[in-house]
Amino acid sequence: MIEVQFDGLVGPTHNYAGLSAGNLASTTHAGQVSDPRAAAREGLAKMRFVRGLGVPQAVLPPHARPSLGTLRRLGFHGSDEEVIAAAGAGDGLYLRLCSSASAMWAANAATVTPSCDSADARVHLTPANLQPMFHRAIEADTTTRVLRAVFADAARFVVHDPLPGGGQLGDEGAANHTRLETSRGAAHLFSWGRAAWGASGGPTRHPARHTREASEAVARLHRLEAARCFFPRQHPDGIDAGAFHTDVLAMGNGRFFALHELAFLDDSRLVDDLRRVLGDELFVVRATSRELPAGSAVASYPFNSQVLTLPDGSMAVVAPEDAREDASSRAFLERVVQSGGPVSALHYVGVRQSMRNGGGPACLRLRVPLTEPEVSALSGGVLLDEALDLALGAWIDRNYRDRLSPGDLADPKLAREGMQALDELTQLLRIGALYDFQRV
Repeated sequence: MIEVQFDGLVGPTHNYAGLSAGNLASTTHAGQVSDPRAAAREGLAKMRFVRGLGVPQAVLPPHARPSLGTLRRLGFHGSDEEVIAAAGAGDGLYLRLCSSASAMWAANAATVTPSCDSADARVHLTPANLQPMFHRAIEADTTTRVLRAVFADAARFVVHDPLPGGGQLGDEGAANHTRLETSRGAAHLFSWGRAAWGASGGPTRHPARHTREASEAVARLHRLEAARCFFPRQHPDGIDAGAFHTDVLAMGNGRFFALHELAFLDDSRLVDDLRRVLGDELFVVRATSRELPAGSAVASYPFNSQVLTLPDGSMAVVAPEDAREDASSRAFLERVVQSGGPVSALHYVGVRQSMRNGGGPACLRLRVPLTEPEVSALSGGVLLDEALDLALGAWIDRNYRDRLSPGDLADPKLAREGMQALDELTQLLRIGALYDFQRV
């Protein structure tokens, strides 16, 4: 099995609107000027680096923003220019909500199960409905369309509809899912922050987004063996510290599992339960708040690193530069490498533009474990090679602004620039007409 990293390309409207309650980086940098070109270049450089490690890399296109269809559903009328002007009037909240480039964080795009784990021997993908946040909930339809364009072979892939319902089935995707594996098989952790029915004692400062009911539904949809599914609750104190998703305070790959003591409630029991299924091969590294204060972990994202299995079978951690700059985070990651476990290398990458909105290296990618025939069955030209890398770099330079303030979202030229860029991109990736403006 080969794990392909599907990274979301940063969109042309990358900006700091501070829309994500509970995401401290997002709210802290609200209103600042962003650099969409640099953000997209940083993301592409990370993809290039991962590919250089010998790990297959693919790309997912941005969503069309502003979402003019959503604005029209909210009652804004007229031409595209008139809709943008009306939505941008006053405090411009609706325009900001519909202009977010948050689809760049592909870890929230879907939850994925490999064919070797599913009862029907197909790869299952469930696009996240992202119900708790308006600016993210509007992503689900386009995400589903994108995934069905790429994973089009119905004999090998199943792309489910997003979960129905409102906040009771809030699903945040792979950011709250971890797959571990030893010689005794795989285990799936579907973590959640709240339950729609019957649970109490949640966070008091920041919202819990993902529900237990959503996790259970995805496990059923993906036809997983019940004995290999675990549903740990996110620690309320961790959420209140700013860990809105599990991948802010935990990371796992194969037989390696690292977690902060505020990642899960009753984490000792969770580890014991995992070892009963996976055996003693499971290698666990646990950080205490004394070693790594939650504030440091949330600010510098050492757990939001990519843990990659390299072609020789060893593992490497790809962490944000912010984690190197924070002494506690750097020391923890160095301990991970020096602990005698499967991780033998540590690398740092610069994704500062993304980090300012609360997304590190792991947020920017969706992990998709595939067999070689399944990789060959992918549609379009989304796998990154040298030619596509060069073409994407030129595409970014040709289409992206190097400065964007919240007020610039009201510029109708920005929407036209985005449409032109995405029209070019769908041709470059050979994935057909994805966007509403291409279907008129």
